[in-house]
Amino acid sequence: MAMAIFGVGAMFGPIAGPLMGGYITDTLSWRWIFYVNIPIGLLAVFMISLFIQDPPYLRERRGEKVDRWGIALLVVWIGALQIVVDKGQREDWFHSNFILVLTAVSILALLLFVIVELFVAENPVVDLRAFRNISFTSGNVVMFVAFFNLLGSIVLLPLYAQLLLGYTATLAGLVLSPGGVATLLAMPVVGRFIGRHNPKYPLVLGIAVCALSTWTMSRFSLEADFNALMWPRIYLGLGMGFLFIPLTTLTLSSVPEPQMGNATGIYNLLRNLGGSIGVAFSATMFARRAQVHQSQLAEHLTVLDEGFRAAVAKGQALLPSRGVPEAVAGNATLARIYQELIRQATMMGFNDAFFILSVMMACVLPLLFLLRRPAHQTSPVSGH
Repeated sequence: MAMAIFGVGAMFGPIAGPLMGGYITDTLSWRWIFYVNIPIGLLAVFMISLFIQDPPYLRERRGEKVDRWGIALLVVWIGALQIVVDKGQREDWFHSNFILVLTAVSILALLLFVIVELFVAENPVVDLRAFRNISFTSGNVVMFVAFFNLLGSIVLLPLYAQLLLGYTATLAGLVLSPGGVATLLAMPVVGRFIGRHNPKYPLVLGIAVCALSTWTMSRFSLEADFNALMWPRIYLGLGMGFLFIPLTTLTLSSVPEPQMGNATGIYNLLRNLGGSIGVAFSATMFARRAQVHQSQLAEHLTVLDEGFRAAVAKGQALLPSRGVPEAVAGNATLARIYQELIRQATMMGFNDAFFILSVMMACVLPLLFLLRRPAHQTSPVSGH
């Protein structure tokens, strides 16, 4: 239940964020969606200073030597990686020397970070030996893919609404927000359920619902209305509500209390990396697949294609009747046909990206066999 209450706070962002971001973008400027984080961040720092306290086992370690090399390498690795995933698509990925250099820096920093944490640091900032725990490792992989799927899909969904259906930023935010409400409602219910029952049950259901909802998004068409976009997002929100708390419980329940800070740090890091890489992957996959479909569809724009000839003839016959000169009608018809081809190719690119995300989500189901139930549920005293 404590994880459920914590998760409610963590998941409130998907409700308020899209609405607030869409409204600010439409009324002020997209830059303001970043400026608003300054007062929110200052408030967070103030509240942390008042209410967040270290547990006793961490207070006892305050005199230990700080792993400065580990912290420095971690910052370089994550910083370079974040720039690569954010700017990769715009810079044409590895055709750019800038991306190549930063990728090399990120890989080198990661290798050195692993060496320092395992063999050099007396008190590593990240104890990588935690990955010896199979249940912990499996849970981290599942969480990485879950947020890969979540952020990848909720980045593509408003783009689909705005680029293809003409939605405003505010209306696109309204498409996303009900999914956050669904997550908010599901979490307390799941929190009560897993206190007495096997957390794997809602976890399996959550992963299946997330995969199914993303697959539903891959079936979107250019005739999709508001409800057709909103309901798959609601299903995705329900899936995340069923998934988040059981997965966190199963992943961390086998970690000893003194190692909990290290384990939760790794868990949150991989969750955030999954989201960042998911956004970059989805945007890249959408753009590349749209280009492929555009090329394939353009092969039919030839006088040898019967459908193309019929469409051109229809346009040339229709436009002069509306007062358009016949000389202009032909070019206008070709332009209209090509514009529709781009819309169709863009739609198919979105569909492909959603489909790949759904398959990736479904592929983590076998890892659930490696997750161990909490000790209090497997002991004879518990009766479960």
